[in-house]
Amino acid sequence: MSTETPALTIVEVDVRGEICPFPMMKAVEAMKKAEPGEVIHMLIDHAPALETIPTQAARLGWQWQVEEVDAAEWLMVLTREAPSS
Repeated sequence: MSTETPALTIVEVDVRGEICPFPMMKAVEAMKKAEPGEVIHMLIDHAPALETIPTQAARLGWQWQVEEVDAAEWLMVLTREAPSS
């Protein structure tokens, strides 16, 4: 018996060059608009957003991972668990 995993759709939100509160506001907007199965990739170069976005993600039921992709530039991947069927 095999189970199929639905394909994930990546939504890229590039907030490089923006300062707080705009990265967090755009992250919240993306999380609220996200369809089931969508993963949000946030491109960030404003270090304080690494604290503000996870706070809001947790409040909205999302998980996050951060990877430094360059000096003072990060990729934050926001995911949420699919609802149980």
